[in-house]
Amino acid sequence: MMTTWWAWAAAALVLGVIEMLAPGFVFLGFAIGAGVVALLLLVGGPFAVWMTGNLALLFVVFAALSLLAWIALRAVFGRPGQAPKRFEHDINE
Repeated sequence: MMTTWWAWAAAALVLGVIEMLAPGFVFLGFAIGAGVVALLLLVGGPFAVWMTGNLALLFVVFAALSLLAWIALRAVFGRPGQAPKRFEHDINE
């Protein structure tokens, strides 16, 4: 199952394209989670071997990484309806 990294990379790419077509940051967290899972499987190591032993565990890791990515994106971009961050200082001063 370690050769299925490309399927996770393709899923990340598809979710990224869907994110560009859909409003809001709904699919971007899932795309980042799938991309990180693809990288973990591509790099290999003990964590990848541990993940590929169980498909349910692989989906739990994907869900946890997607949730972390979504929380990080929410912290950076803010909540819907919230005023965007503004920077008042000029770097040339």
